[in-house]
Amino acid sequence: MTCRIDFYDDPAAPAPNSLVPSVNIVVTNDAGDILMIRRSDNDNWAVPGGAIDLGESLPQAAIRETLEETGIRCKITGMVGTYTDPRHVILYTSDGEARQKFSIVLTGRAVYGEPTPSDESREVRWVPRDQVSSLPMDRSMRLRIEHFLAEVTGPHIG
Repeated sequence: MTCRIDFYDDPAAPAPNSLVPSVNIVVTNDAGDILMIRRSDNDNWAVPGGAIDLGESLPQAAIRETLEETGIRCKITGMVGTYTDPRHVILYTSDGEARQKFSIVLTGRAVYGEPTPSDESREVRWVPRDQVSSLPMDRSMRLRIEHFLAEVTGPHIG
């Protein structure tokens, strides 16, 4: 099984050897709760997301990743921001890939489906906004969610 280790501004981090465009999506339901997954590869909580496949648009990737990881079909409603800090390196222990983070974070609304775990998500649930900060997660993911919750006008560019 692949293990994911996130490094941030860490001298012990491996030198990046890849850059993969990816997308995360903050999906909400009618109650305003946020769709969260507990990742299978590092046991941290996160919003759904993953790499954008060749031939796929950003919105298509976000919708596909959300459905694959959570069982929830969503529609895209906006953008939180871009996250490209080269000090964030992700090591995948199965193949030695050391990825410099490059993620675009969108917003979405649930259309249908029930929270259902997958190979990538050991747990999936709707979390009330005021409880999200209590979940263990990587600092980079926490920053993205904080930007969403702050409801700032215009996307974060970073």
